[in-house]
Amino acid sequence: MDDRKKTILKAIVDDYVKTCEPVGSKSLVERYNLNYSSATIRNEMAELEEMGFLVKPHTSAGRMPSDKGYRAYVDNLLSLPEIPPEEEIAVRQFLTENLREAREMIERTAEYLAEKTNYLSVVLSPQYSDTSLEQIKIMMIEPGRAIVVLVLSPGVVHDRLIRIPSLIDEKDLNEIGQAIERCLTGKRLNDITLVTISSAAEDTELPEALVNQVLYEAYVAIKQTERIEVYIDGKYRLLKHPEFRDVDRASRFYDTMRQEQMVAGYMRELEQEEEIDAMKGLDTLEIIESAPGTLATRKDRPAYMVRIGQEIALNGMEDMSFITTTYRIGRRISGQIGVIGPKRMEYGNIISQISFVNRALSDVAEGHYTRGGDRLTLED
Repeated sequence: MDDRKKTILKAIVDDYVKTCEPVGSKSLVERYNLNYSSATIRNEMAELEEMGFLVKPHTSAGRMPSDKGYRAYVDNLLSLPEIPPEEEIAVRQFLTENLREAREMIERTAEYLAEKTNYLSVVLSPQYSDTSLEQIKIMMIEPGRAIVVLVLSPGVVHDRLIRIPSLIDEKDLNEIGQAIERCLTGKRLNDITLVTISSAAEDTELPEALVNQVLYEAYVAIKQTERIEVYIDGKYRLLKHPEFRDVDRASRFYDTMRQEQMVAGYMRELEQEEEIDAMKGLDTLEIIESAPGTLATRKDRPAYMVRIGQEIALNGMEDMSFITTTYRIGRRISGQIGVIGPKRMEYGNIISQISFVNRALSDVAEGHYTRGGDRLTLED
């Protein structure tokens, strides 16, 4: 694609994003001060349509971007606005002010992004499968109830309430807990199986039936830390957009969003694709405007991924775009942030916002996790 076609395609996408109306050559000349005649623009638009970058609705003389057109725009024509420093200070304060539990930080991230973008936001809790178990303690609360305290290798603490046989007293529980700790300390969470933890029973002289009940409850508590929690905000903000006047389209989309774990799984797949690209040395996901009409890579921006329309492997997303990025807490903990909106979205603004929030969340979470003696606790 030559420079003239790029200029015209960018103007068409920008105009369609603003108006949600098919774009004609006359409006491009009037609104964008293009140094081309209407006739030249019409010819170029016809060629862009033949190339698959534009489509022409039957009821209109204008044209609108196709999925291929949006893809070319995102990959080659995008400008990313800078976020003001005062906004960065504000979001860090919003994420951490009066923070009681770690999940609140994730919830606030989803809330902030939905508010700023006017789209739907999805934020996944950190994943701990690759982390190791440093300590596990089981403490009696009352007969029949105990708390399991898990300390993971980055210093993250999980508390889980469990039920235990009422016949077990505090001394017996301590003995079982110590056997479990000897068995599991240093193991990665995703390597811990029911068979693994069952071997702890051999290290006690208590009745096997009672011990096995505690072992099973402890195993469930450990596995619960691997479950991905999904935080969604802004579901009904999308109803404000013209694309959602189509009831069937909106219904298909919301049916998919109700399947939260499926959406989370897809976001995790995108993270794996991102990691593969990084291993290949690809920098195409980290672009900013370096000068009018040019693009350059910049390493201090978190990588992001943009999936448009048919590229999204989820039902009901054919008319949407899904922008995702991965936040990281230290070397071994990561989670995903996503924004979903119509294909007719302000990509530059959304990408700037999601990259900016990624950096803020990663930084403030890292501070909580790494401060000496101040471990961020995740509780049920």
